[in-house]
Amino acid sequence: MKNSERFKSILGFIFFISICFLTAWLGAQVSPGMASGDWYATIQKPDWNPPSWVFGPVWSTLYTMMAIAAWIIWKKDGFAGAKMAMVLFFIQLLLNALWSQIFFRFQEIGWAFAEILFLLAAIGYTGFHFYKKDRVAGWLLVPYFGWVFFAAWLNYTIWILN
Repeated sequence: MKNSERFKSILGFIFFISICFLTAWLGAQVSPGMASGDWYATIQKPDWNPPSWVFGPVWSTLYTMMAIAAWIIWKKDGFAGAKMAMVLFFIQLLLNALWSQIFFRFQEIGWAFAEILFLLAAIGYTGFHFYKKDRVAGWLLVPYFGWVFFAAWLNYTIWILN
């Protein structure tokens, strides 16, 4: 690999890490302990609701895996060669950021549940398109899909309890 190609690859990786963690930061701005105030602490949650300290490490790991997966696809085929996969990737990032706003900022638990179903579909389609281009990239999204599935079940349960 030439130095210019290596530099481009590093810049691409920095781009995907940055865009994923920008999404994380947007969600964190309205998460418990931030702008949502005491609302989340006052609503009913199931006994199996994870402790708050779990979410940071889990999401950090998942955003890193998402960035690596997108970087693999971009590095292999570029934006033009992986147009559908990249569009789906950015759509699911947008939906990811939107869920936090709906749930925490607007406190619309039912609408957040409806939105997370679209997010799950977008992750599934993204993973499928990534897998067709690179198996490792596709598999890197599986834990993300699993966690969001769990989050959807938790969202639904909180909606029913409240």
